[in-house]
Amino acid sequence: MEQFKYKNGVLHCEGVNVGDIAREAGTPVYVYSKATLLAKYKAVADAFSGIDTTVCFSVKSCSSLGVLNVLRGAGCSFDVVSGGELFRVVKAGGDPARVVYAGVGKTDAEIKYALEQGIMMFNVESEAELSNINRIAGKMGKVAPVALRLNPDVDPKTHRHTTTGKLENKFGLDFGMAGHIVDDLPRYPNVVLRGLHLHIGSPVNATAPYGEAIDKALAFLKAHPKADATVEYLNTGGGFGLLYNEEDVPAFSAYANEIVPRVKKAGKKLILEPGRSIVGNAAVMLARVQYRKFNGVKTFVIVDAGMNDLIRPAFYDSYHRVWPTSDKDTGKDTTTALIQTDVVGPICESSDCFAKDRPLPNVDRGDVLAFFSAGAYGYTMSSTYNSRPRVAEVLVDGEKWRVIRKRETWDDLVAHETI
Repeated sequence: MEQFKYKNGVLHCEGVNVGDIAREAGTPVYVYSKATLLAKYKAVADAFSGIDTTVCFSVKSCSSLGVLNVLRGAGCSFDVVSGGELFRVVKAGGDPARVVYAGVGKTDAEIKYALEQGIMMFNVESEAELSNINRIAGKMGKVAPVALRLNPDVDPKTHRHTTTGKLENKFGLDFGMAGHIVDDLPRYPNVVLRGLHLHIGSPVNATAPYGEAIDKALAFLKAHPKADATVEYLNTGGGFGLLYNEEDVPAFSAYANEIVPRVKKAGKKLILEPGRSIVGNAAVMLARVQYRKFNGVKTFVIVDAGMNDLIRPAFYDSYHRVWPTSDKDTGKDTTTALIQTDVVGPICESSDCFAKDRPLPNVDRGDVLAFFSAGAYGYTMSSTYNSRPRVAEVLVDGEKWRVIRKRETWDDLVAHETI
């Protein structure tokens, strides 16, 4: 997280003291670095520049309009999994013709909206979905571009909730069904096969599973030459690893070395769908300490953020570095006298815990803690559980910052309800 550094004992995002943001915007708050977003996108694009590559940022990882607009301005395309995400891309100025639409349960209304917008292609997850897209496109007088999402039965050795390329997962087509479809494409006159899709999971801290999945896809195309003749793109998904703690995460170039030669040799173009690897380390969440207590066994620090604001630790047992934003604010030397501490939120659930037995300085009420690597699946997975309004988001650009999402109010909580 190069743009998040301590200067004279105070955490800065680019040129901004995050303590100023906490005081003016309130807490909890997500703070994004524009420079990091641009640098990570450029790093992906540069690593895969040896082949015609379309980089589609995974909107589900972070759907804020301000973030999408930054990436759109840098030339990024987008991967969406709902009609609402496509709507967001359009609102952020994105070109629907550069949008790939994934997801296992697209509704009729979503398919119709995507066809009206003229998306690049659908990633098709089942024969039933392909039949439905064909039906809707026919009624609209359109031809729908599609890619078949293959399930390559590859184990990327990631969390059981985020692996997507094994046969026990709900995603994709097994090779037998995919072969049946491509051999019977004349039954679907209102679709055109443009690609194969191979997303296997996230985060994947190894490169070999990508090569294994591509090899299986290319063998499939070799066995089905008619499909090979129409397939223009291989979409290897995203899922690249992110350094949260001490993981051994390959460089983007290492993933490229596994993927690019295979796709180039096959004479195809490449689509990538990175999300976490671009935005994950582009943000921190700031939360203020409310209370501190010792129950005779453990020390607890209770902050004003809850699992509704950042659910990853409760959902995935995920690690986020937690540290005070300022030595000066705490008035303590944060390099000594560390105490084993549980950092928890106010939600009425025992799982509302961000860090367990974590060595921390002796912080007190009013001190601000930073939760690092919070850009991916942070705000975008937040909720109003316990009737807690969702928090604000801020974008930092050099020495300036602005609110890109206002903090919700109690009135917002009930705005769409009636008695």
